[in-house]
Amino acid sequence: MHSRRAKSCIKPLEYAIAIHELGSQHVHRYVDKEPSGLKFNKLSLNDEDKPHNPMVNAGAIVVSSLIKPVSKKAERFDHVMEYLKRTAGGEFVGFSNATFQSEKETGDRNYAIGYYLKEKKCFPDNADMTAALDFYFQLCSIEVNCESASVMAATLANGGICPITEERVLSAGAVRNTLSLMHSCGMYDFSGQFAFHVGLPAKSGVSGAVLLVVPNVMGMMCWSPPLDRLGNSVRGIHFCQELVSYFNFHNYDNLRHFTKKHDPRRRSDDDPHKSVVNLMFAAYGGDVSALRRFALSMVNMEDRDYDSRTALHVAAAEGHQDAVAFLTEVCKVNPQVKDRWGNTPLDDALQFGHSGVVTVLQEYQKGYSDTEAQPEAEEQKATLDTVKVVV
Repeated sequence: MHSRRAKSCIKPLEYAIAIHELGSQHVHRYVDKEPSGLKFNKLSLNDEDKPHNPMVNAGAIVVSSLIKPVSKKAERFDHVMEYLKRTAGGEFVGFSNATFQSEKETGDRNYAIGYYLKEKKCFPDNADMTAALDFYFQLCSIEVNCESASVMAATLANGGICPITEERVLSAGAVRNTLSLMHSCGMYDFSGQFAFHVGLPAKSGVSGAVLLVVPNVMGMMCWSPPLDRLGNSVRGIHFCQELVSYFNFHNYDNLRHFTKKHDPRRRSDDDPHKSVVNLMFAAYGGDVSALRRFALSMVNMEDRDYDSRTALHVAAAEGHQDAVAFLTEVCKVNPQVKDRWGNTPLDDALQFGHSGVVTVLQEYQKGYSDTEAQPEAEEQKATLDTVKVVV
């Protein structure tokens, strides 16, 4: 996939980083939370002389001035890039110097906004307006592709935890605030229509990108350059509308007595034994991705087969250390379950000489006794709290 400039799609992530590091109260001393009802690059402030929200240019420029204000330009940029790479789980995040130079040379409107903000004392006392504008131009020149931006969106969908690395990158509070503003202000002057018809947080950019978040389910980026008169991708918006017309992803599709749509989160119960078989096959093959999908789909990771063997038994017997680590460290399954022959997963690992698995299980069992008395339902809840979301 070719790289594309993030442009305005960077604004929610920049805002999320600022909230994560500085807190909502500090950030919103300088920028408001209301839709502007005006074009994104208007020289307009609210009645308190604040930018209307962080998703318009004025708001994003002010937010740029808040992030590590006393650091050197290169340090500030590297700091944000490090965050973005973590939200993307190590997927591609680049920078276009040509775009940056072009933005500086042709950004008269943004310079005008910057001076207007300076006149109205919108910046913190220690902020340098020119440095904030340069930083803003740099952020608008960051490049991503559909895959990496989808992971970024999925990190927002997952409450700030990257679904690939399982690292908490952003606080849950920062993500909640970001999604709220994306929902109300993320699609330029089309934000109200988009909230009405699609009902999901999103952010568009004049590069033709649309960053879409389905909370607790998935994130995605679609890219199609032809824009409508409001600056949104024509096909991007059409795709989002089609997606919500088929799946029950709209914010209010879960109302009682509402027309039923497809729910990809709901497991089919046609064959109650099928999930056990699939779980055992995944453990037999050491397929951690499949095991993660089962955990996210509310499968009981301690289910047993006809020999009373669990997925942990099978993975341990086959020597799949990564699968054993996932089942123990993430899913917190019971390591002391015995099969029909009285063997535990550790017994199987010892029998087949898998020393790495033996070490993992022995370490896990030391700490497991503290939680052994907890009911299975709480164990499964801990699993989902750790690995919530996307595929």
